[in-house]
Amino acid sequence: MNNKLYDKLIFELSRQGRRGYSLPDRHFPDAIASFPDALLRKSDIGLPQADELTVVRHYTNMSTNNFGVDTGFYPLGSCTMKYNPKINEEMASDPVIASLHPDTPVRYCQGALAIYHTLAEALAEIGGMAEFTLNPYAGAHGELTGLMLCRAWHDSRGDRRRTKVIIPDSAHGTNPASAAVAGLQVVPVRSLPDGTVDVEALAPLLDDTVAAMMMTNPNTLGIFERQIPEIARMVHDAGALLYYDGANLNPMLGIARPGDMGFDIMHINLHKTFSTPHGGGGPGSGPVGVRKGLEHLLPNPRVIKKTDGTYDIISSPDAMGRVSSTFGNFAVVVRALSYILSLGADGLMEAGGLATLNANYIKESLRDLYELPVDTVCKHEFVFDGLKDKSTGVTTLNVAKRLLDYGFHAPTIYFPLLFHESLMIEPTETESLDTIDSFISAMRDIALEAASDPEMVKSAPHSTPVRRPDDTDAALHPRLTFDEL
Repeated sequence: MNNKLYDKLIFELSRQGRRGYSLPDRHFPDAIASFPDALLRKSDIGLPQADELTVVRHYTNMSTNNFGVDTGFYPLGSCTMKYNPKINEEMASDPVIASLHPDTPVRYCQGALAIYHTLAEALAEIGGMAEFTLNPYAGAHGELTGLMLCRAWHDSRGDRRRTKVIIPDSAHGTNPASAAVAGLQVVPVRSLPDGTVDVEALAPLLDDTVAAMMMTNPNTLGIFERQIPEIARMVHDAGALLYYDGANLNPMLGIARPGDMGFDIMHINLHKTFSTPHGGGGPGSGPVGVRKGLEHLLPNPRVIKKTDGTYDIISSPDAMGRVSSTFGNFAVVVRALSYILSLGADGLMEAGGLATLNANYIKESLRDLYELPVDTVCKHEFVFDGLKDKSTGVTTLNVAKRLLDYGFHAPTIYFPLLFHESLMIEPTETESLDTIDSFISAMRDIALEAASDPEMVKSAPHSTPVRRPDDTDAALHPRLTFDEL
């Protein structure tokens, strides 16, 4: 980056009277003049004033500070930051797809409906479900949709007492948040020392007020829940549904299907498993699948394939309602289908195996220097509990900050909450052995630095444009305008 000039804030580069645009003369009455005074600003909005060249240089230089999957290794456990193949972008940017209007008549968008239906069928096969909707806009939105389906199913049977959701204490924070938004009470169930659900602790929680139990498998620690069939039997015997959070579906591809394990409802994060962009918080996609017998509850609208091979859009009076304006983020759907068709069945299975292999390789390569609280074979991710040698006072946060100096994005830290110094690592299947070995070497170097020069690690990063902002102060006392700086 050109740090001599263009690293300043755009407000600092602002000069009175400069502009980067010109508009033709207005030939229409001034519409603003007709607005009531109460709706008008009393002072200027305070936007920066800069010429086009300054704006371009400023933001181009700023963009070089961004870190993402196209610039470096992103071992972000629980979020699966894998490479997004460019063929996916090529497919999604095709003018025929990119310019498609949501209200296009059915007879003119048969190709788009075919894409939607084909992906839904592929996800149903991968997940072992009867049918999928692709309408939810994101993973957490899919999660909420799935829980609303649980409520809709119980309500359709007149069983309105079921207002509780059982969630393991290792679960991602969106699980209890989605349950609360759905109007359900969260009941935690503890984990065993090996990170899996305590089945004995679960039994007394299951009664006629429980709507569902949410689970992730592998769980948030990257450990495969081996007692799913027993848990499914217990949940179903209690009259509840078993919900699968598909955030960790990656290592399961082609190996095991949630539907075969006894799960009734599941959502899938396309940005995690099927290589679509995270997009800075959106657009995303969180498809929701259901077992046979629950299809009629899926949200409207639905895409069906008719006997003559054409596709149609229907709405069912039995559906739980709508969760999106039309069919979700269609461009994301196109990307995911491109990924699935590019890899094929064998490729998807290989991807899951490589994700598991890479995670175990890193875990075993670092276990002599980093505390391993659950000592077992993991799946696609695993958790360290900070450095083994804690006498230096070097924390997980310090390790994460120091990693930035080595050119790696930090893993997820201080989650899950089961451990005090959690460091969650997920290499994904897309990284080369060279990259993974470089990451291992950096982690080992940091552990040795922590022993020989702990202050250097504690004061990291040393090479980034922004070093150690006060996160707490930023949250408690946000400064949202240039004038507040």
